[in-house]
Amino acid sequence: MAEARIRVGIGGWTYEPWRGNFYPQGLAQHKELEYAAQKLTAIEINATYYRLQTASSFAKWRDSTPEDFVFSVKGSRYVTNRRVLAEAGEAIDRFMASGLAELGDKLGPIVWQFATTKVFDTDDLGAFLRLLPDRLGTRKLRHALEVRHPSFMSPEYLALAREHDVATVYADSDEYPRFADLTGGFVYARLMKTQSRHETGYEAAEIAQWAQCARDWATGSEPASLDRIEVVRAQKAAARDVFMFFISGAKERAPAAAMAALEELARLEQNGGASARPSRA
Repeated sequence: MAEARIRVGIGGWTYEPWRGNFYPQGLAQHKELEYAAQKLTAIEINATYYRLQTASSFAKWRDSTPEDFVFSVKGSRYVTNRRVLAEAGEAIDRFMASGLAELGDKLGPIVWQFATTKVFDTDDLGAFLRLLPDRLGTRKLRHALEVRHPSFMSPEYLALAREHDVATVYADSDEYPRFADLTGGFVYARLMKTQSRHETGYEAAEIAQWAQCARDWATGSEPASLDRIEVVRAQKAAARDVFMFFISGAKERAPAAAMAALEELARLEQNGGASARPSRA
């Protein structure tokens, strides 16, 4: 069984409340990504959702991070925030040509976040999924969908996502649909309920639970504690890469939550002996 990688991180790296909290006092802002990448194992780039970035920016981010670091990239809102997804082909092409290839081996999943008003439509979503490219140059791409309307909580959606081998984001949120049914060959989780009153965003027991979920996913199991649409779980599968981001909620606590999860994963690695391992915990 191939070894799975568990990556844990945050969304973005430029956030004023992190200065003097996560980032050391006086750290130059142009050094913040470099510092964050030494403490975490992945970052979700959110700026790409709002506007196209440049090839030089992607290259700079690549060169500012360790060799085994990975970025996930949020797809452009000009792709996903439209009434007819099937008409997004030109916008997808522009986004893919904006310089993502400069990330090289550090390019992780591309996350397509839908608006809360976007209703599941089998034909329209199927057409959209057919537009998503399998490759960028010679690199195999991985796509994840973050769906935010309850109409997606259906077996029909799961079947369509699985047909196209796209992951569905698991959102730990009280605002958006929350279901852990697996639809792709990797797992993507966005944990959005950090609270200021906890130094690590989540309580220690919750951090331990999320770390265990990550190991379950990585070793081919499915966490029994998470909500699902389908009651019957699939048989244990092959190892899966896992991407887990602490994002939203009390954002000032996100880095501490991610680092605590990495520490817990390291402890599980020492005690469990399973093949999945956290990256640079």
